[in-house]
Amino acid sequence: MKVLIAGGSGFIGRHLAGRLLQEGHTVAILSRRPELHRTALPAAVEWIEWQVRAGGDWLNRLPEFDAVINLAGENIGAGWWTAAKKRRILESRLQATQALIDGMQQTGARPAVYVNASAIGYYGSRGDDVIDETSPGGNDFLAQVCREWETAAEKADAWAQRRCIVRIGMVLGRDGGALPQMVMPFKLFVGGKIGSGRQWMSWIHIHDLARAFAFILQTAGARGVVNATAPNPVTNAEWTQTLARVLHRPALFPVPAAVLKLGLGEKSVLALQSQRVLPKALLSLGFRFQFPTLEEALADLLA
Repeated sequence: MKVLIAGGSGFIGRHLAGRLLQEGHTVAILSRRPELHRTALPAAVEWIEWQVRAGGDWLNRLPEFDAVINLAGENIGAGWWTAAKKRRILESRLQATQALIDGMQQTGARPAVYVNASAIGYYGSRGDDVIDETSPGGNDFLAQVCREWETAAEKADAWAQRRCIVRIGMVLGRDGGALPQMVMPFKLFVGGKIGSGRQWMSWIHIHDLARAFAFILQTAGARGVVNATAPNPVTNAEWTQTLARVLHRPALFPVPAAVLKLGLGEKSVLALQSQRVLPKALLSLGFRFQFPTLEEALADLLA
C-alpha cells in the first residue's frame, strides 16, 4: 500500500513508518518542518511539507495514497496545561483532521482506509471498571478532546472506503513516550508508587502499537473504534513493583497524590486517572501481541 502519515515525525510516527517500510509499503510523511526530521528515518520515506491551514502540493498528492493515517496533534505531555496549552491540544487535532477531510473533498481522493489516532483518555477515570470499545466516554478535559477529535474524524466516512479510530494507551518505548521519565527515579533509587497505587494503567509496547496500525490497514474488518492497549493492564502498584524488579532497584519512595497535583496541576490526571482498558476489537480480529505482559515489555525495552 501507499501510505500517507500526517504528524508522522513524532515518536509513534517514526516507529510506524519504519514498520510499514519493513512490511513493504511505500511511506510518505506530512510535516510542517520536514527539513528537521529527514535524518530520523530511512531515506525511503518521502517527506511532504504540510501547512495545515493552507493548500499546497500535498493536496495534489492526496489522491495517490491508498491509506491515510492521522497522528497530528499538540503533545499533551509537554509543558504546563495553561488555558492556551489546552486550547492548542484541542485545536491542533481538530484543524489537522478537518484539513485532511477537506483535502479529500477538494481532490476527490477516496483512500481505501482512513485511520485517525485518539486516546483512552476518551473513557475518563473509571476506577476498577473493565473498559472496552463499547464503554461510554468520560467528562474531563481529555475525554472532551478525544470526543471532539473522533467526531471530526467520523466525517471521513463520506470519502474513505473504511474508517478506523485508534484509542491509544500509554506507549512504552526507549526513545520517547513516558517510560524514560518514569525510569529515572528508579535508577536514582528514589522510585515508588504514585498516589494510592490502586489506579489502573493501560499500556502498549511501541513495537506492538506500530504492528497494530499496520494490521488495521490490511484488515477489512477493522472499522470504527479500536483500543490499542496490551491485554494485561496493571495497577500502578503492580507497575511499580515490576519496573523495580526489571531494573533491580527498590521501590521505597511513594509520591502522594497531593504532591503530584501541586507540582503538575490538572496534568496530574495523566498519572492518577484509573483506566482498565482491554483491546477487545484487536483480539477479536486475530491480532496477537508480541509483548502481552508488562514484564515482557519492560524486559525488552530496558535490557
